[in-house]
Amino acid sequence: MAQITASVVLAIAVGVAPLAGQTSLSIYSDGRVVVRRTLTQALQKGRNTFTLKVEGLDGATLFSPDTAVALVSAVVRPPTVPDAALAAAAGQTLSFIRPRADGGADTVRAIVVRSDPPQYRLPDGRYVLSQPGEPLFPAELVRTGPEATIALEATQARPRTELVYVADGAARWEAVYQVVLGGARCQVSGSATISSESLRADTAEVQLVAGSINRARPEAPAPQANRARGFALADVVVTTGEQAVGETHVYQLPGKLSLDPGTPTTTALFPRSAAAYTQELIVPGALPWRGFPGQAAGDDNRVPVQVWYTLKRGRGTPFGERPLPGGTVQLYQADSAGRFQLVGEARSDHTAPGRDLRVRSGDAFDVTAERVQTDYTQEQLAPPKRGMTARQRITAAYRVTISNAKPAAVTVDVREARFGVWRVTESSVPAEKISATEVRFRVPVPTNGDATLTYTVQAES
Repeated sequence: MAQITASVVLAIAVGVAPLAGQTSLSIYSDGRVVVRRTLTQALQKGRNTFTLKVEGLDGATLFSPDTAVALVSAVVRPPTVPDAALAAAAGQTLSFIRPRADGGADTVRAIVVRSDPPQYRLPDGRYVLSQPGEPLFPAELVRTGPEATIALEATQARPRTELVYVADGAARWEAVYQVVLGGARCQVSGSATISSESLRADTAEVQLVAGSINRARPEAPAPQANRARGFALADVVVTTGEQAVGETHVYQLPGKLSLDPGTPTTTALFPRSAAAYTQELIVPGALPWRGFPGQAAGDDNRVPVQVWYTLKRGRGTPFGERPLPGGTVQLYQADSAGRFQLVGEARSDHTAPGRDLRVRSGDAFDVTAERVQTDYTQEQLAPPKRGMTARQRITAAYRVTISNAKPAAVTVDVREARFGVWRVTESSVPAEKISATEVRFRVPVPTNGDATLTYTVQAES
């Protein structure tokens, strides 16, 4: 069986010159990175052993995508620490630097007999049982970065070496969307920002993976020393390619990117698109989703008036045909001087093509609401059959007063949602059934005026 040993250096190693080859990275938002590396190193038939200097390699995830090549073993060694270097120097003569009282330094040479417990022999034959100074190590005893010794078995000769592994906690990405509101339509742009924690890549092909991918192994802790120190905007103006793979969506970034720890890189996800949108003002309900509503105090209770925006993403439109990875949606609107002001921000889930993007931007400032419970009764109902548990019925009445300080009339939705058997028995505004569990009351509120909604609900156990 042919056996060769070669030293191969990956392009994503720190402080090591890259070897010619190709690097492809799939970056996940939770910090995982699938690294695919094609090296120009040929493989002979049989056993091949390589020493790779590479950051973030997890030997447990390493494999070859080449069906003619199988992984035999992988031994990953961390960068050299002082204790390990001293242990490896046993039997060798090292130089040690000892500081003097006058600020200078002396150099003494000693043979390292053993490092634990410390035993050092001086040139005159005497022993020192503590470290005689700061050791100076020869280069062959120091690994400046992680090294992996990998053995591959090839059933036939191959012109190159292909490797795939997962680097955990190496890099993350997030999507941010800017929505500029105007009239009945808005302008939407989106970008992805890649933040490298420990990963270095020089002109790598990069894909961003969006979706819910389970994690079975513990998450690697994020390095503390490589927090963001700078910002780079990728020179990308063409559309990012996208495709569905399994139950995820993969976004192929155009061109090739270089990544450095602590330097976020931002690239466009798609060209700016126009879309219709609607705004809703919603007062959330008082009913609990499960269980009986309690008896509330008779004092006025201020409740928020939520502001919701729905961006229309119909099929056949440039904005509606593309999936949107979950991220942060920022909403802007121009003031009287034409300056764009941030008027809302929200998190969005992954949105499939053709599905509207709906986000809550915050609470209204000039539209307020107060709710008071005006009545509450609880009664016992006979069981439907002998031996069955008795039922209860709760009847609760509410009054919602909505105030509008805007110079234009508005319509506010008061919504109630509840699981189980319940109904609206009476209301001053018609109750509109949205689904099996939710109803809404559409309350018009005049300019600089108030409107009052009263309604009664019954719920049974």
